[in-house]
Amino acid sequence: MSFGNVKDALLVFTGVPLALTGGIAALWVRGIPLSIAAGVGFIALSGVAVLNGLVMLSFIRGLRESGRPIDDAIEEGCLAQLRPGLMTALVASLGFVPMALATGPVRRCSVPSRPS
Repeated sequence: MSFGNVKDALLVFTGVPLALTGGIAALWVRGIPLSIAAGVGFIALSGVAVLNGLVMLSFIRGLRESGRPIDDAIEEGCLAQLRPGLMTALVASLGFVPMALATGPVRRCSVPSRPS
């Protein structure tokens, strides 16, 4: 564990269910079935959610160690890490846009085959 206690690890992993809920909603809105390609995307999405949570928590802990009160450290940490977190998530999600919009032969790779 990065921080040495279970509470911080659980706090970092709370972003994963929220990210997966957004991913499932995106599949539903787009009408895309859950496939192997979507599963790979969910694995990447989970990794980005954990990374963003880890970076934010370590930044907040640094502020706390410098003597900031917990409320101020949380507020400043969230505001300071909002843009980097959004950029990380945006870059990861933009990488999957071509696959999500694909049609034709490329699309057949990401859609489960139907029995004849």
